[in-house]
Amino acid sequence: MRTAAEPAVLPLDAILMQDCVSAMKALPAASIDCIFADPPYNLQLGGDLNRPDGSHVDAVTDDWDKFDSFTAYDRFTRAWLKEARRILKPNGSLWVIGSYHNIFRVGAAVQDLGFWILNDIVWRKANPMPNFKGTRFTNAHETLIWASMGEKARYTFNYRSMKTLNDELQMRSDWEFPICGGPERLKQDGHKVHPTQKPEALLYRVMLATTQPGDVVLDPFFGTGTTGAVAKRLGRHWIGIEREPVYVAAAQARIDAALPLDESALRTMQAPKSLPRVAFGTLVETGMLAAGAVLTDAKRRWSASVGADGSLLCEGQTGSIHKIGAAVQGAPSCNGWSFWHYEAPDGLKPIDALRQTYLLATQP
Repeated sequence: MRTAAEPAVLPLDAILMQDCVSAMKALPAASIDCIFADPPYNLQLGGDLNRPDGSHVDAVTDDWDKFDSFTAYDRFTRAWLKEARRILKPNGSLWVIGSYHNIFRVGAAVQDLGFWILNDIVWRKANPMPNFKGTRFTNAHETLIWASMGEKARYTFNYRSMKTLNDELQMRSDWEFPICGGPERLKQDGHKVHPTQKPEALLYRVMLATTQPGDVVLDPFFGTGTTGAVAKRLGRHWIGIEREPVYVAAAQARIDAALPLDESALRTMQAPKSLPRVAFGTLVETGMLAAGAVLTDAKRRWSASVGADGSLLCEGQTGSIHKIGAAVQGAPSCNGWSFWHYEAPDGLKPIDALRQTYLLATQP
């Protein structure tokens, strides 16, 4: 039995099937680098939601999203945020995502408890669910709050990696990703395992921006384990808290199948003057092109590996698809989109084909 003088051991890379508040209370103070929280939205739905043709909409109707009143929801919010503040390191970060139903109430609690809001990020959904009744604007976004432990607190922000992902422009606070779908969406018997599963690309950007390899990321509302799967890919430790057994089982199977990136792929751009620029990170963070993948020119004379932030590593050089393409040819410039190719089932194709596929897939 552990004595009071002995520090608690963090349950790294594990799911705790408990209530989030009680589970966090058992964790040692100042032990977590980053918390990503996707708490219940408290949608206050009055009944089933149906399309105009009468078919049922698979919306959030689970008991875990229901609270008796706003007062009860606020009490719950402050309880888990209080524990979040206790277990975060002084230089840690808090991320909370929500819809208009809850994010403003959560934001007030975040500020009341002493966190300092650094940004509110708008996740614009490229393919939102339509407004079937036609009585309001289509709800096409959710809001993320990013906060530090206080106004003067230090925190991790990998500015260069974010600029790298955004075609060498400063990353803005409006992010566009499609909602979770396709093979990434977990289903059981034809139905969604979890109604609000977040896309991995969203968590990829959060972690690449505000954590370092080896950091510990806690998700107190783990659901189907998006946070854990992405953390494993990016070489971060994770702790998930989830009380619903069906979600725990789905999350564990998903994380077990996730493949971590190797060390060379995890090296990200940091110093703006020491490393060149890149411009195709969106394909990497959305999983269309895996970090660690090998690109070649059309004649297979040169090959380069893809880094987690979209940089290329070739013959000891690291840089953008354009810079490395120019370097290997001894040319003053290069259009990396047409020069570099990936191995498709039917042969080599330019990476621009992936860019066009992504653009088509994300059109509303």
